[in-house]
Amino acid sequence: MKGAVVSDHEMPFVLETQQSRPLHAVRPGGLEAFLAGLPAPQAAFLRDSGFGALPQELRLLPGPDGVAAAVLGIGKDRSPFAFGGLAFSLPEGAWKLVDGDYDFSTAVLGFGLGAYRYVQFRKPRRPAARLVTDGRATRALSQVRATWLVRDLINTPANLLGPAELAAAAVALAAEHKAAWTLTEGADLAREYPTIAAVGRGSERPPLVATFRWQGSRAAADAPLVSLCGKGVCFDTGGYDLKPSSAMLRMKKDMGGAATVLGLAAMLMDADLPIRLAVRIGCVENSVSGTAMRPLDVLSTRRGLSVEVGNTDAEGRLVLCDLLAEASDERPAVLVDCATLTGAARVAVGPDLPAFFTNDDGWAEALQVAGAATHDPSWRLPLWDGYDSWLDSPIADLNNVGSKPMAGAIIAALFMRRFVAPGTTWVHFDLYAWNDTSRPGRPEGGEAQAMRAVCAAIEAKLLAA
Repeated sequence: MKGAVVSDHEMPFVLETQQSRPLHAVRPGGLEAFLAGLPAPQAAFLRDSGFGALPQELRLLPGPDGVAAAVLGIGKDRSPFAFGGLAFSLPEGAWKLVDGDYDFSTAVLGFGLGAYRYVQFRKPRRPAARLVTDGRATRALSQVRATWLVRDLINTPANLLGPAELAAAAVALAAEHKAAWTLTEGADLAREYPTIAAVGRGSERPPLVATFRWQGSRAAADAPLVSLCGKGVCFDTGGYDLKPSSAMLRMKKDMGGAATVLGLAAMLMDADLPIRLAVRIGCVENSVSGTAMRPLDVLSTRRGLSVEVGNTDAEGRLVLCDLLAEASDERPAVLVDCATLTGAARVAVGPDLPAFFTNDDGWAEALQVAGAATHDPSWRLPLWDGYDSWLDSPIADLNNVGSKPMAGAIIAALFMRRFVAPGTTWVHFDLYAWNDTSRPGRPEGGEAQAMRAVCAAIEAKLLAA
């Protein structure tokens, strides 16, 4: 099996024992007190340069041997992104945050998020600065590693990351955490996951399903089962309903849901939560060929429902429906799927807000609270029963697209709900998984969205007692 394509990164953190320079983070309300505690020449330098402790405002303080310290303005920003521009703005070398009005773990997370670059083919012009960390930042470091994994997978070109390579990434993560893994392909995949086989049969790179199971060291046999499913379409041409060239330019990111699920699983396992974890990744390519599925084909599914293909470009829900059927039949405490599924979700809430759907109001509230607390927001859209009939087909149990050109994200969620076993607590995320432009802590390219929030919500809902 081919190895996963992941960039050779060096994390931008050092231990306490490393020689370092001080890094101050200051808010406007504390600026005068901060200036009063500085040596007079440095305080005068900051005053004369007009430093106001505004967000992303950085000053380097001179000393006898060059730069002696740095001062970052953070304004009223309590998010990690207040620290997201530092890694490539500070001079090279190690820096140590000085106590101030901010959360240390949040600062570490922001620094790490901003230090990411995709380096497989082109190295940064200069190395990132490094930040001194300690035991307070264990979770933040895990979040940084998981985010870098997600970004690397999404940013890797599709000629280097196909179904086999994506499956290899899942296997590598499972092996790292001593989780039991399986790969399903060929005739077994066609039997167990017929819709994934149908989507993938147009490509020379055959589809696979990567599955792994893990149990925390403190988890009993009846510990809550968290089930994760990810859409791993490594490239999406749209099939016979071919996308225009402009719409294909970012379709290497169509496996962003699978990447996010792997990052989330990494965080859950790093934390050694007392849960059981089941992860399923549908790894496939949606291509055009003489063997590709056609419009108006009728597909069988694991659930036993027949699906008429109204549009071959609505393949993500076909990749997920068999995974959801299998996962929900195990009666998990919660079933979460992630997918870069619809342009309609982006029209509704834009690129920065993942849309989510759930059949459980308690989980909806937990996700909103966790999103605010982790600065990783998402927005709930409705599973509107009144649109369910739009999926009707004259010759099959349902169509994979709606009969009306509206509410596309809702229709996709309603389609997948048909395959979730009754009584299952289910959350579906419709992600963009991409930054269109670079901002502090959010470089242009692949992005992990809703991952930190889902991890926090799982802890809050399942482990609070």
